[in-house]
Amino acid sequence: MITTILVEHPWLSPTALALLVVLGPLVGRLVAGRPAAAWLLTGLATVPVVVLTMLPTDRRAFERCEVAWTLPTVGRVELAANVVLFVAPVLFAVVATRRPLVVAGAASALSAAIETVQALVPAIGRSCSTNDWLSNTIGVVVGVVLGVVALRLAGPVGRERLTIRPRSLTRS
Repeated sequence: MITTILVEHPWLSPTALALLVVLGPLVGRLVAGRPAAAWLLTGLATVPVVVLTMLPTDRRAFERCEVAWTLPTVGRVELAANVVLFVAPVLFAVVATRRPLVVAGAASALSAAIETVQALVPAIGRSCSTNDWLSNTIGVVVGVVLGVVALRLAGPVGRERLTIRPRSLTRS
């Protein structure tokens, strides 16, 4: 059903991505000083990820996992949609945590975990694909960049605790 909608309306994913690129940093800037609001937006933006990747379908998947490495384009509507899927939750998670590298690693690992579940539980009718993980991870990178932009736009409130590098275990 989702694929049919995307094929019939190929402009949906690029439009959603454009809106996220333009509006995402502005919304992120607004919630940069409000961690509870940033976490709420992270949670709300994660709902489509869970629904679109884990909700059982009426078909049964027979293949375990397709191994292919294809970059998303506007013409590859499913791959383009997979990019968009992770942008908003990652953007808001970066704003909430101020830890872009941690969020990037966790979100890419979440995508890999989703693909693993899809491979190991064929009863949900989802197909595992390394292309999906690659597209999701590209979306993760876009979300991290937009989250960092949002924190930069927020000024000192957003930057005061922005941590790009892992913290040292010893103090100087």
